[in-house]
Formats: sequence, C-alpha cells, structure tokens
Amino acid sequence: MGRTEGGRDGTRRDDGADGRAGARPPSAGSLAHRVPDLGALELLLAVARLGSLGGAARELGITQPAASSRIRSMERQLGVALVDRSPRGSRLTDAGALVTDWARRIVEAAESFDAGAQALRDRRDSRLRVAASMTIAEYLLPGWLLALRAQRPDTAVSLLAGNSAAVAQRLLSGEADLGFVEGLTVPPGLDCAVVAHDRLIVVAAPAHPWARRRRPLAAGELATTPLILREKGSGTRQVLDAALGGLARPLIELSSTTAVKAAVVSGAGPAVLSELAVGEELSMRRLVRVPVDGVVLARDLRAVWPTGHRPTGPARDLLSLTRA
Repeated sequence: MGRTEGGRDGTRRDDGADGRAGARPPSAGSLAHRVPDLGALELLLAVARLGSLGGAARELGITQPAASSRIRSMERQLGVALVDRSPRGSRLTDAGALVTDWARRIVEAAESFDAGAQALRDRRDSRLRVAASMTIAEYLLPGWLLALRAQRPDTAVSLLAGNSAAVAQRLLSGEADLGFVEGLTVPPGLDCAVVAHDRLIVVAAPAHPWARRRRPLAAGELATTPLILREKGSGTRQVLDAALGGLARPLIELSSTTAVKAAVVSGAGPAVLSELAVGEELSMRRLVRVPVDGVVLARDLRAVWPTGHRPTGPARDLLSLTRA
C-alpha cells in the first residue's frame, strides 16, 4: 500500500496507485475524463457558499452520502484534496478555493451556453414550416393546425401546398420542417410515419353516362378511358397509375384537387379523387360515385421528414396531433 503525505496547500502526494484521493490522474485523454462534470462543480460551489456539505446536498436535491461520494470522486479525478470535513462543517482547502474560482467561471460559461441554446430553441419554436400534398393540405391539415394553435398560440405556421414530389424537395432543401405526402412510396432521403388512411373513388357528374351505369365499371375500362387527372408527381396519380398498371392519355391535367372537382362537376369528364375531397359534392348530388370492380384504390397518408432528423418542437407537436 502506498504512503500519502499532505502538503500545506491541500495537495496530496501518493507514491502508490491504490485509487485513493491522492492518486495522481493520468495527464492524457480527453477533457471529459480530466475535468469534473458540471454537477460536481455546482456542488463544490454550494459547499463554498454554505460552508456545509449537508446544506449543499439539500440545496441540490441529493443525499449527503451522494454529495460526499461526488466530492471524493472529484478529488481523485483532480489529484488534490478540495474539502476538509469536521463536526463544525466543511471548508475548502487552499487548493479547493482555487478550484472553486475556476469552477465558478466554468459554471457561468455553462449558464451562458444554456441561455444561448434556449434562445435558439425559442427562435425555432416561434415558427413552423409545413409542406403538404394537396388533399392533406385542403382536408386534414386545417383541423390539425387549429389544434396546434391551441397548444402553441405564439407559433407562426406557414403552409406550402404542392404535390408529393414538391413536398419531398422542400424538405430536403431545408425549406420545410415537416411534410405530408399521399404517394405509394416515401421519396429517398426521408423518414415517415403513417398518420391516416384514404381511399380513391371514381366520380362523375350526374349527367355523365357512368353515373347511370347499372353494373360496376371494370378496371380495364377505367384504365383506358381518358380522365381528368392531377399532374405527374401527385400522390393520387401515382396510386391510380400503379393500381391500374397504366393510364390513358389525360383528358385534362390540373394542378389541384379543387380544380379537378370543378372540372368534373361542370361535366368535362370523370376523375378519381380522394373520399376526403368529395364528401360534400356527393351528399349534394353534384357528383356521383361510380363503383369499380377488380381494383382497390387504397393508400396511406404519411408525415415525412429528412432521414435522421426526427421532428422537434412545434413539428413534433403537430405530428403527435395527427396521430391523436
């Protein structure tokens, strides 16, 4: 067992390597191994201010044995004695007073760091940029955003509506914090979570011949009939194309669900649209649902975000609301 000698300045010299407070730590390695953690430094500052290890432990919400253990661990780490304990209380050694001065500067710097990080979080949380494909933007997001506003009234929300391909591009370029898409697959570079389910249905104006059919429409006839379609890149068109194995040349190609509905209501031709989008028109008989045999037009609606960057702040809260 090694012999330990004490100096007047509070340092200890140990000629052994038994792991006690006097054992001199290695000088190599990262700062994380050579510098005490913030909790230990805060404890040392509390001991210096209160003159009591027990009082410092109570102030920091830990037990006195835990506080004693943390001080001993710090002394071993630094290789010097920091606190003299007696029935009258605890006082700093000369070395402990010097370390306390350094600790105060480190803790003040950490507090400044924390304040800066909080300012960054506040700035992040003051806005939310959402990109969503058209059906979700028009028929689901308004309700979700109203619920979010009740939780975060100070968050300014901007909504960028476009097709699924545009949503992916905005997320990957950093123009949006959270996205929603309707396609069959998730674009590369994005992670996802299913937030809802949807079905596509064939609709026509009441005067269209399909509205008076007595038998369901065959999938092959649907595939070979020119339809009013959304533009390439839309989730609705992707699902329909994949389900039918190809589509005829579009009768009209439009960039929004609202425009497609208006064209169908006017009698321009039939279309395939989300059930979410045509509820009112069907109930008021402005549109008629056309049954189809031999094809299932179901799809998942997904929230998406850049791979490895799980939503935080208001984006995380909005995501949780979609799954409530």
